[in-house]
Amino acid sequence: MTRDLTHLDARGRAQMVDVGAKPITRRECVARGEVRMAEATLSRIADGTLPKGDVLATARLAGIQAAKRTHEWIPLCHPLPLDSVEVELTPDPGNGRVLIRARACAHWRTGVEMEALVAVSAAGLTIYDMCKAVDRELTLGEVQLVSKSGGKSGEWTRSAGEESQD
Repeated sequence: MTRDLTHLDARGRAQMVDVGAKPITRRECVARGEVRMAEATLSRIADGTLPKGDVLATARLAGIQAAKRTHEWIPLCHPLPLDSVEVELTPDPGNGRVLIRARACAHWRTGVEMEALVAVSAAGLTIYDMCKAVDRELTLGEVQLVSKSGGKSGEWTRSAGEESQD
């Protein structure tokens, strides 16, 4: 079993994968998540009346910055020369949530799944931090990879039945 897990050596110890011999290819990943909240909180985000300021702009910047520093968050991740990171935050009135979508791209030897997932997570945590004073029941969740392309494994897209936000 440990042979299937690239971050474990033959003795089962954690290791950083050697990607030096891999070719540089274009890598792209999309991830998403959501922050559930009271409708009143969502209205205050839209109105810009929360005490800490513009929640969505701050969360977008937090997601981008976190993606750039993923290797500092996740112990065995390689630092990557990212080409771009996009973070979209969409209020979803009626469902009491903000939808988060992040896309990370790089030309490198390893994928950008973790960068996209970290961007979503940091954006969600920032929304939580900025709204917690008015809504203690905020919930960050449904963080998942939506699609990836590039590298040896090629294209992958989450099955329609597995998507949680649509």
